[in-house]
Amino acid sequence: MDVMHVFVTPLALMGVMGGVFGVLLAIASIVFRVHQDERIGMIRAALPGANCGGCGYPGCDGYASGVVNDGAPVNKCSVGGSKVAEVIAGIMGVEAGAAVPMRAFLRCKGTCEASPRQVIYDGIKDCRSAVTVPGGSPNACPFGCVGFGTCVSVCNFGALSMGDDGLPKVDVSKCVGCGACVSACPKAMLELVPVTADVIVACNSHWKGPMVRKVCTAGCIGCGVCSKKCPKQAIDMVNDLAVIDQSKCVKCGICAKVCPAKCINTGEKVTVLEKSA
Repeated sequence: MDVMHVFVTPLALMGVMGGVFGVLLAIASIVFRVHQDERIGMIRAALPGANCGGCGYPGCDGYASGVVNDGAPVNKCSVGGSKVAEVIAGIMGVEAGAAVPMRAFLRCKGTCEASPRQVIYDGIKDCRSAVTVPGGSPNACPFGCVGFGTCVSVCNFGALSMGDDGLPKVDVSKCVGCGACVSACPKAMLELVPVTADVIVACNSHWKGPMVRKVCTAGCIGCGVCSKKCPKQAIDMVNDLAVIDQSKCVKCGICAKVCPAKCINTGEKVTVLEKSA
């Protein structure tokens, strides 16, 4: 009898205590319940689920919460575009606003031919790893593309591929402007530009002309001719590099014609204008 008492009493007490704690936890879950705004779930359901981070938030869940709780713009989902922006705007009861579609652009023309590789790097074939090693970048130009395709590996939409010339190629028809490649590039060689931007400087070098010529035949030499010839004053020289203000550019193509380095990219529309001029 004493033995039974020794075992039964503690078990009974534990059972009572468990029941009491269970009731307290149930009450606490009701009292301290965090009520999530139902709009977060509605916005999350409207998003494409790419979780690319192009909106600036950690995935679609973070963006949905940001719209409701932080007042984030409703048109920040580059993958969903204007259609998703309109749905989110309807949920939030606001105007969607005009969203400018963006695309990735490589600010480099330093191909294997234009900028010969002078270093044999035998480490991890990743641009971010290579730049941490002194002399790890095969490209002689310190501002040029490393060429190991890290940007290609992080693109979830198949919009990037490595070309035979050693540079990544952007398939504009597949690029959604999420910015994953831009974030992954350790040398800031990629940038997001409006899809309507047809005249862009494809160089990132801030060296003077003679130094540029030693490492790349297609780099901006900072001569400023393009800026002087632009009829709309849309080009400024910033640290010896030409920078085009897309809001002023009328796509006349004059800058590309006079550029001695031929490092200004022009799109199809500009080519048409040049032929008809």
